[in-house]
Amino acid sequence: MAQLNIVLVEPEIPQNTGNIARTCAATGARLHIVKPMGFTPNDKQLKRAGLDYWHYLDITYYENLADFFDKNPGGTFYYFSTKAPRAYTDITYPDNCYIVFGKETAGLPEQLLFAHPDTTVRIPMRGFIRSLNLSNSVAIAAYEVLRQWDYPELQNYGRLREFDWNSAQSVCG
Repeated sequence: MAQLNIVLVEPEIPQNTGNIARTCAATGARLHIVKPMGFTPNDKQLKRAGLDYWHYLDITYYENLADFFDKNPGGTFYYFSTKAPRAYTDITYPDNCYIVFGKETAGLPEQLLFAHPDTTVRIPMRGFIRSLNLSNSVAIAAYEVLRQWDYPELQNYGRLREFDWNSAQSVCG
């Protein structure tokens, strides 16, 4: 089974992390949170943003970046940053990869980015915009990886409550 890992390094805003947790629950991605955090795991806003999906999460907390890398040896890491030299769509993401995001106010440490130029990527945007919202960035990146993997184990169709899609052809046809 393909496994996506989403890593948040020192997240600061509980609502963003709650939204990201909900994305992880919806996609089956593992969530890795590197401390320090700007809130506690019991924060009311964090829980509200994640709705009632917390029991679907595979979540791990780490004391710092060194702890994270020590506990995930041999991983393939992709660092998302507005400072990156290439677009996130230029990468072919392997199974069990880690997509890594920095804190809202500062991003990832430049030393980390500089050490990994081939796996540091950006989401294109207009030059005068500083950055996208963290939870939006994670969703964009996660769904690109999952698209490349043909959405493993995800339901790729919807259902109407009052109508049957199979009969739509004859009604609209």
